[in-house]
Amino acid sequence: MPLFQISGKVLSTVEQAGFATEKELQQLIEANLETVFNCRFIASEFWTGNQHAGRIDTLALSEENNPVIIEYKRVESSELINQSLFYLHWLADHRGDFELAVFKKIGNISVDWSDIRVICIAPNYRKYDLYAVQMMGANIELWRYRLYENNVLHLEEIHRASKAIPGNEGKDPVMVDAGRKAAITRATGVYTFQEHIENKPEEIKDLAIALQEFILALDPAMDEAPKKYYIAYRITQNIVCVEVQMQRLLLYIKLDPKELDSLPPNARDVSDIGHFGTGDLELSVKSEAELAAAKPFVEMAYKKLGG
Repeated sequence: MPLFQISGKVLSTVEQAGFATEKELQQLIEANLETVFNCRFIASEFWTGNQHAGRIDTLALSEENNPVIIEYKRVESSELINQSLFYLHWLADHRGDFELAVFKKIGNISVDWSDIRVICIAPNYRKYDLYAVQMMGANIELWRYRLYENNVLHLEEIHRASKAIPGNEGKDPVMVDAGRKAAITRATGVYTFQEHIENKPEEIKDLAIALQEFILALDPAMDEAPKKYYIAYRITQNIVCVEVQMQRLLLYIKLDPKELDSLPPNARDVSDIGHFGTGDLELSVKSEAELAAAKPFVEMAYKKLGG
């Protein structure tokens, strides 16, 4: 899809440009890791030792303290996926090396190894590579970039590990996709959505499921990531974190309460208050009416973060 510049009522096509070198793309992402992926930079060109003789383009730490690997290519290349898969397995076997790098860069932080995020960024991917990634089921995200002559950079996620769920033929594709994501989480997550709603009152379960369906239907790229104490919903970064309690849901939404015109009575500014998950706006949801009132804030955060 072309990009158009609006001038009054006239549209003009914005031509695509390109990075002069792969390093230029890498340095731009590394300098803006928090903005793009909400990650903390750890290392560039990280040496994997004489035996493996490789260099990981970018090492980072996610907002939830998970390891992050980012690999780049300025042109379409199958080598990108092969390298990323190699580094994924290397990092899983060399936790101490990563933890030492984290300590040297940002101090004593407990790294969460329940998930290693691998991000590939390239202008395009061959259909055979897309098929291979889908078949191998590895935890690799494929992102496509477009650079335009007006200095606009567009990033689009085109693949995240998933599995087909049989029996969904003829159903609403949006709801099927939401169910697929939830099923994947239940099958493969260290923690699961189901665990969070177990032994909760039926009305709380219903609220949690309704919220889950709403959030996952916002975007095909939305990812559900259950943690020990909460469930995170994210694309490039967390949009909302949900804590399922016995009498309510607590939503921590990635919005600045100080920038909002008005807040409902069940809202609280927690920017200076410790809590599970990420997000400065807390909403306490105990009823369908409160859930309906919370949805616009979730959607606002989704749009604000680039959705």
